[in-house]
Amino acid sequence: MSYQKLNRNQIAERVAQDIPDGAYVNLGIGLPTKISKYLPADKDVFLHSENGLLAFGPPPAKGE
Repeated sequence: MSYQKLNRNQIAERVAQDIPDGAYVNLGIGLPTKISKYLPADKDVFLHSENGLLAFGPPPAKGE
């Protein structure tokens, strides 16, 4: 059996798919913060980071 190694963005996207609507998610620093980029817009998910920040979202678009 052969497995294809996932890159960091693929891992974040796969994890984002498993987060249920209405969930409160405590994200660590680094790779976990990439998850916010892949959450569907129609899902209400509350993100919390290790430094206490609540309700942040994906990174801003280039130039913002």
